[in-house]
Amino acid sequence: MSKPVLYTYSMSVWAAVPELALIELGYTEKDVEKKTVNLREGENFNPAFLKINPNATVPASTAEVTKYLVQNAKSQIKAGSSLIAKIHEDLYDPNFPRLLARDDDELSAKAGGFQHDFLANRQKALDKYSVTEDAAVHKEFYDNKLAGNAHVLSIYQSKVTDDVKNGFFEQSKAHWDALRSFILDILPAHLPNSGFIGGAKPGEDDFHVAAWLARIASVSGAKRTEEGFEELEKEVGVPIPERVAKYWNAWIQRESWKMVYQDGLH
Repeated sequence: MSKPVLYTYSMSVWAAVPELALIELGYTEKDVEKKTVNLREGENFNPAFLKINPNATVPASTAEVTKYLVQNAKSQIKAGSSLIAKIHEDLYDPNFPRLLARDDDELSAKAGGFQHDFLANRQKALDKYSVTEDAAVHKEFYDNKLAGNAHVLSIYQSKVTDDVKNGFFEQSKAHWDALRSFILDILPAHLPNSGFIGGAKPGEDDFHVAAWLARIASVSGAKRTEEGFEELEKEVGVPIPERVAKYWNAWIQRESWKMVYQDGLH
């Protein structure tokens, strides 16, 4: 029987979920094969990968992959709850904050950095793969991705009207408002006074929450774990709830966290 394959990328927020689970649950490289898909170069838009995952995401399905790892692990942990679906809602998307901009200063800073290159590389990959023979069966997917990515790229390149740009600013502000609400109101209601949602050790929910928090700390300006919580609090603008603070501190002491985020938060 062949080993299950985990499609991953080191800077992917959702790929960090099964990566944490693999370590916490005691899996080894003999148990699961890893294959890297370079999201920065748009490799996930290759028709060959779309055959594996029509949504072009890494991993193929964070929730399903992680659940598989939990259910097939030698050690038992607490199964996931409705919190997993909640944290994966578009309203709390941790990927959009990498690209959003709330004013001209933030847009200018990102337009001169990684974000612009990321969008430009995606567009180049989409242009390349969308005209291949194997792409025909994924025409709707490519059409939507080409238009959506080109729209944001055009904002970065100052090729839109002020109304379009200001609309993007408002969308960005609204998204951060939703993230703050999750951190300040929704998440604390799911967290215990100490430890993890899964108890003394992380459960299925915890893998998703940990990766989400790490990404939000990262887009708040933190590069390393040591400064993550401080930068997160600055971005939110008010003291982080005590339960969230304790939860963060519980996670950053875990060996799994140290291994997944050894090169910095992402």
